[in-house]
Amino acid sequence: MRITVLANPKKFLDLSQVLIPWMFGLTVLLLATGLYWGLFLTPPDYQQGDSVKIMFVHVPAAWMGIFVYAVMAGASLTGLVFRHPLADVAAKSAAPLGAAFTALALLTGSLWGRPMWGTYWEWDARLTSVLILFLMYLGLIALWRAVEDPSRAARAAAILTLVGAINLPIIKFSVDWWNTLHQPAAVLRMGGTSLDKAFLIPLLVMAVGFSLLFVTLHLAAMRNEILRRRVRSLQMMQASQQAA
Repeated sequence: MRITVLANPKKFLDLSQVLIPWMFGLTVLLLATGLYWGLFLTPPDYQQGDSVKIMFVHVPAAWMGIFVYAVMAGASLTGLVFRHPLADVAAKSAAPLGAAFTALALLTGSLWGRPMWGTYWEWDARLTSVLILFLMYLGLIALWRAVEDPSRAARAAAILTLVGAINLPIIKFSVDWWNTLHQPAAVLRMGGTSLDKAFLIPLLVMAVGFSLLFVTLHLAAMRNEILRRRVRSLQMMQASQQAA
């Protein structure tokens, strides 16, 4: 099946209705496995003790916060250039999910930082750039809600999303460009991972689980947005008929 078929909202609704229950079940299985493995079967770190296990939620949440914004930027560019009928639906539906992942990353990062750094928060490059990412999410959500016309809101949000995408490489490379309290990359780095397999495998299981969680929730949110727009169109049609 060509991906262009999904440009048809009816086809998308039909396919997503089939996929969501299966993806939800797989998501629950992976997250349960990853959490149990990470929290109960991995040893304490020789320096950080049991506090290192916050990693199994913090790292996937941080990855997803960045990834979801990249998805929004791709959808925004697609909407502006190719006028894909579902591009703005995808971008709008992803924003609250990205905000939730980023908030979770900030919260768990603060809990992890307290025993490691002696403080819940430090205005260094990595933490500040992730906070800016969270504020960008909130700003886009507010913009979508402030503009009643979906087409006008989509264009304004797409432009703002693409401008904000400049923050993504800053987040990624902040620990390399500046002196920060935040540790450098341990998984995605040149020369391979520095993480022991005892921690790496459950971390990857959690990362896949978080990814499937996003896809599942994103499909459901897109379905709701499409149906919401259909209801709005019917209401406007009825109002115009009554006015005539």
